[in-house]
Amino acid sequence: MTKIKSKKKFGQHFLINEELASDITKKLIFRDSIIEIGPGKGVLTKNLLAQKVSNLVLSEIDNDLVTYLSIRFPGLKIISGDILTLDFNKLFENKFSIIGNLPYNISSQIIFKILDNRDKILEFVIMLQKEVAERICSAYNKKSYGILSVLTQTYYDMSLSEKILPNNFEPPPRVDSCVIHAVRNDNIDIGIGYNKFKTIVKNCFQNRRKTLRNSLKNLNLPKEFTSSDIFSSRAEQLKLNDFIWLSKEINKINHEVRTNK
Repeated sequence: MTKIKSKKKFGQHFLINEELASDITKKLIFRDSIIEIGPGKGVLTKNLLAQKVSNLVLSEIDNDLVTYLSIRFPGLKIISGDILTLDFNKLFENKFSIIGNLPYNISSQIIFKILDNRDKILEFVIMLQKEVAERICSAYNKKSYGILSVLTQTYYDMSLSEKILPNNFEPPPRVDSCVIHAVRNDNIDIGIGYNKFKTIVKNCFQNRRKTLRNSLKNLNLPKEFTSSDIFSSRAEQLKLNDFIWLSKEINKINHEVRTNK
């Protein structure tokens, strides 16, 4: 079989620790339909197939790896292309799980895509740069707490692995890594549309050092509303329920908040 070299443009760092790969795949709870993002040379794939998952699909952007994987795992469905342009609605008829060693340069974009499809994605187990993983799983009152922390934890119950050192990969990345395990929680309807909620959370964090009263000035909220105590806090001091309450209140006063859609 042709030797595969990593490509810097795709941010490839192939996991080579077989024991770690086995441990990662065993984290998955919902195993009926799974998409693996960026399978690389198939170290996670091999373990998933050995564990007899019922419906596994691979998504790989590197054409050389698509060829390699199709030879190594004949009959397995492999989608060639960019995961960010893949229509998850056409992937499975039922709900599904995600697993993968994500390209670190687009990991945040992939998380936002998962959140856009949160009602179809029951669970995800993904390898990320340690700092990004810690940011996503961060508790409030920490500098690492931010937009992704609030949005992801609103819809998923999160857990974070121990630090994974660069020598577990080929080539070794210049950063440490972690695995996030996220399981969909019961927050189906939080009382405000997701796009508006996301926009308000982003507005809250746009000036981290400022109080919400100043950060949300551009929304021209009524003074009687912004006089409440919560507006004297900074965004990183708010719990998840505070963000939900604040967003719903802004929605109630029928203030126009621009969304991305």
